[in-house]
Amino acid sequence: MVGKLDEDVKNKILGFQRNEITEHMVYSALSKRSKGGNSQLLKRISEDEKHHYGEWREYTGRDVAPSRLMLLKILLVSRLLGLTFAIKLMEKGEKEAEEVYDKVSAVFPKAREIMRDEREHEEILISMVDEEMVKYVGSLVLGLNDALVELTGALVGLSFTLQNSTLIGVAGLITGIAASLSMSASEYLSQKSEKSGKNPLRASLYTGFTYLATVMVLSIPFLLLPDYRVALAIMFISISVIISVFTLFVSITKEISFRKMFTEMALISLGVALVSFVIGWVARIIFGIEV
Repeated sequence: MVGKLDEDVKNKILGFQRNEITEHMVYSALSKRSKGGNSQLLKRISEDEKHHYGEWREYTGRDVAPSRLMLLKILLVSRLLGLTFAIKLMEKGEKEAEEVYDKVSAVFPKAREIMRDEREHEEILISMVDEEMVKYVGSLVLGLNDALVELTGALVGLSFTLQNSTLIGVAGLITGIAASLSMSASEYLSQKSEKSGKNPLRASLYTGFTYLATVMVLSIPFLLLPDYRVALAIMFISISVIISVFTLFVSITKEISFRKMFTEMALISLGVALVSFVIGWVARIIFGIEV
């Protein structure tokens, strides 16, 4: 029983117990929001978490209340960034607790067995969750990355050539909309020819919409602000935010390195911006452009 244990071990076990009952409630709530196969899978995971809670309760002899804050957090995240992201974010916290499991297993050998069974079972079930946005994440990456690289270069080049905020914004918007239609068409043809199993139309819509949304975010500051330099600064801040949020989403759902992906996308965008600045500066001098 917990009362006879070291205080540190006692708190760790009660923490495990709280996590299990919290995750039981999270999965139960998510299953009610989902449909078909996803709903059934989430119900199974929810019951597993309840079973693990019961196993820990055998050691503690106590009931523990769930973390309402964690419950609200995961449910909110699932609304904003999708089911897969929310689940993997929650499970990531469990993986980081493996070192704690090792310490507790020295007192309770069954702790390691509980952790292993839980991890293996849940990984199988979570991998079976079918979410469209994750399935088409490649199309999202294509649209976002191309928009960031191409439009960043275009807007920076236009800024140091025209030095007129409204003209820069309009030119960027027209260029971006045309490019988004082109990218969407290219993705449609690419998916159709590759026969990857993805719906070509859906893939093209994800690419085109992501591209267009990025174009709007980067171009609007130039249309709203009279000073192109301020608009340019806001554009770079927007780029950092977009890359951060998108990289977080992909790194969690696809379980890849956040730092590596963020650095790669940021360096590419900034590199293109630098080259475009030089081109715009040279063009202004050579052609004597004054607006």
